[in-house]
This record gives sequence, structure tokens and C-alpha cells, in this order.
Amino acid sequence: MTNFRALPEVTPAQVAALEDLHRHFTLSTDKLHAIVKGFLAGMDRGLAKDGEELAMIPTFVQIRPTGQEKGTYMALDLGGTNLRVCEVTLKGSSQFSILQQKFTIPQHIKQSNARTFFDWIAECVSVFLTDHGRDTSSTTETIPLGFTFSFAVAQTSINRGTLIMWNKGFTAEGVVNRDVVHLLQDALLRKHLRVTVTALVNDTVGALMTSAFQNPSSVMGVIFGTGTNAAYYERLDRIPKWLKSDAAQQNPHHSDEMVINMEWGSFDNSKQVLPLTWFDNSVDRETQNPCMQVFEKMVSGLYLGEVTRKVLLYLIDCQLLFQGQSSTELNQTHSLDTAYMSTIVADETPELLDTQYTLESVLLIPATTLADRHIVKQVCMMLGLRSARLSGAAVASVMSARKDLLEAGICTVGIDGSMYEFYPRFEEYMREAIAEILGQQLTDNIVTTLAKDGSGVGAAIVAMIADKQKALASNNDNPIV
Repeated sequence: MTNFRALPEVTPAQVAALEDLHRHFTLSTDKLHAIVKGFLAGMDRGLAKDGEELAMIPTFVQIRPTGQEKGTYMALDLGGTNLRVCEVTLKGSSQFSILQQKFTIPQHIKQSNARTFFDWIAECVSVFLTDHGRDTSSTTETIPLGFTFSFAVAQTSINRGTLIMWNKGFTAEGVVNRDVVHLLQDALLRKHLRVTVTALVNDTVGALMTSAFQNPSSVMGVIFGTGTNAAYYERLDRIPKWLKSDAAQQNPHHSDEMVINMEWGSFDNSKQVLPLTWFDNSVDRETQNPCMQVFEKMVSGLYLGEVTRKVLLYLIDCQLLFQGQSSTELNQTHSLDTAYMSTIVADETPELLDTQYTLESVLLIPATTLADRHIVKQVCMMLGLRSARLSGAAVASVMSARKDLLEAGICTVGIDGSMYEFYPRFEEYMREAIAEILGQQLTDNIVTTLAKDGSGVGAAIVAMIADKQKALASNNDNPIV
């Protein structure tokens, strides 16, 4: 435990408050094991039937990339903040190049309706094709496109799927319970674009595919960014709901495994396992989807700053921070961006000058003492550490479920997202938690790597896999096992 008494200029009351917060936000090894137990049980329930907290969605992706694939594909990556339109060229030898253009998603588009939403996406595709000289009007051939759609979707084939629910601030009407590929394809046709959506991809599947294209040992793709989710290779014989489904009879088995999109942000929506605090519950109540995506709200970048803001306001109300004075900016919901937390945690200046700038010049706190700045840094460190340890427990849960692979050798986990890439010591703390759960020997078999551009490149790779699976299905009526 941090010796809060050693912090400069802090009072006994401030020390007591920090110690109390530390008790609430600390995850012991025993608690990590309890979370893993809950995760494994939730995974089994989700693999057995639909409608469970962990959706465990079959993705129809059954072939692992070899890294030798070649071809040019388009990809769309619809995330929480931006839409990326990409042209990906697979060059073999685990090499690829990517041409991409980013479009910020306006708030009114997020809150519009189905037609407006997908027409905006189609317009972005048209702009990309025009800007990069990819005119499709002079050819009869269509460009294959992989669509990374970073929301919970119930897939019925590799290029079909209905939206289960919106999150990340999206509320566009008329999309939930509809096939998002069909909606996108119609919008592309309205723009007279010769582009065919051949694959629907979750961003975690994209991270896994990108990692696997470069590292054949990849078994898992994870997003730790605005939101959080994971996908991994599961044995078909461990997916009862798939084996007894109509989809299993209609789609050939190209291997004995399939990528599962876990949708693990919804783990423990019933709030039975996770150590939620008053601050977490307060943030949850004020979201558009209370009692949903509970795990995500404790881990991801979209919510971490907001939980931290709640803690700081609590300390202000207790007259233990900023002399009891807040600011209009700090009082505003989601004003404390998680990127500010990264800056504060990384601040090693003696007077915490970077922290002072964030608090006084960005959040417009009238004045801060050195003790104030140290207290804020400690709160940010506690919540960042908790996020990383919860993330480690989730990764360890999947590795426990696939211990057969882990015990056989190196297992690579491709990770994308700003929390993993930029938050100070996130990976270190995550791996420490994994080691507490699995032991150091098995943890040494887990290689975590940045799957940069995973959502875009991965979508193109799944479009390639869709073509390959389609060719296999037409050439061979018998399952390939």
C-alpha cells in the first residue's frame, strides 16, 4: 500500500480519505480469482445458449490467416469516435500496406436514424474513393469490403448480422434488431458505388486477425480503448448453441474451431461479482444504458475519467481537495477525459507542473496546492491500476478456458486501443494480475502485442477469409476438419 503520509503537505484527514479510497479500489489476488471464476462460468453459459450476460457470439470465422495471403480489399472501421475508410493491400510474408482516411462522427449522426446514419457512411466511402482516385463507375467489378462494426451484433453468417444494442453514445433509431450489412449495402447502392460488403467484423475480431496475420501464435484479440471487448479461438465442441443451430447445418465446418466475439463489456451486469463502488454505480445510473456494459464502465477510456471526476467531486464536497472549490468545467459530465489522467499519472516533475496545468488551465480549478495535485495523481493511479488489473483478470479467464493452447506453447494476444497503447504502465499492471492468477510460468507463455490498425486491417483480412471460405464451400460439400 502507498504511504500516503509521505505525500507533501497532506493533512491527516486527507490521508484517511486516500486510505479509504485505496481500500475500495484495490483488487486483491483473491478477488481476481473470484472474478475469473465468474468469467469462466459466464463464458460457459454464453456458449451454451443465447441471451446470457456474456453473449459469446459465433463470428463464422473458422480459418486462421497464414500471413501469406495477397490481395487488395476495402475496410470500414466504425468506432466510438471516428469512421476510418481503408484500402488494405495484403502482400504476403505477413506484410501489408494501408491507405486510410479518418472521418469524425458528428454527434447528430450518432443520434439520427438508420437511413441518415448509413447514408453518411456511404458518403464517406465515396469521398475516400474520389480523393484517392478509386473511381468505380468505369468498371463492372465490385470492390470487396470488410465492415468493422464495434457494437454487439448477432451474426447469422460471415456477412450478415443484426444489432443487439447501441452503446458508446450511439442512439440512431431504426438500427437495433436490423441487419447492419443490409443497411450499409443499401446506402452504398443509393450512392451508386460498386462496393460489396463481404464480411461483418467486430473490432476485436479485427485485432485478432491482424495479430494472426503477423503472428501465427495469436489466439486472442482484445480492445482496451473507448470501450473494451475480446475475441478468441474456441473449439467447436465447446459451443453447444452453435452445434445445434440451423446456422451450423447451413455453414460448412472449415476447421474444428471458430472465433467467438465475447462482448465481455457486459460481464456481471447483475453486479454479483465485480467490486463496484458508490462512484461506479453513480456513473452507471447516469448513462444511457444503466445496468448494462458494467465491466466496460469499470475498465474503458470512455468511463474511467468520469469515475475519477466523481471521486474528485466527493473529495471537494468533503472539503479535502481544492479548498472545497470546484469549477464549472469539472462539474460538467465527462469533462475529465481519460487522456488527462494519462498526463497526470505520467507527471514526474517535482511540483507536478503537468498536473497543475491540467487542473488549472484545462479544468479551470482556481488554484491548486502541491498536496491537491498529489491527491489527484493518487486517485488517477488507483483507478488506472484497477482498470489494468480487471483487464488482466479478463485476459486470464480466456487463457484459462484455452489452457490447452497455453500449456502447449506461446499464445499471442493482439491488443488495440488507447488504454493499452498510451496509459502509463497499463500493460505492466495487467500482466502482474495475470501472473497472480495463472502463475509466472504460464504467464511467460502469453505474449501481448499491439495490434495497431487492427480494426481496419483485420476487416480486410476477414473479407479475404470470407472469399476463401466461400470458395471452399463451393468446391467441397464435405466439412473440412
